[in-house]
Amino acid sequence: MAVTENTNRNAFGINGILGMLIATALLLGILAFLVSNAIRIERAESKHFYDPAPIVSNLDNVKMISKDNAKYGFVDAK
Repeated sequence: MAVTENTNRNAFGINGILGMLIATALLLGILAFLVSNAIRIERAESKHFYDPAPIVSNLDNVKMISKDNAKYGFVDAK
């Protein structure tokens, strides 16, 4: 069994520099997409914040175990 050297090397092949650049560009593209969506969602949801008034206003009637406690919780965002 003769050992043969691989002479078909290519530094710019898909496993070389080109592959590294493709992977880096793909990861940066995914990062940019996720960050831009997070910023867009945060801007949209900042206008629909929760009003803490229902939970702070009347806690005297809250019992330890009761189904009526739901009316003292947070109300849904508008």
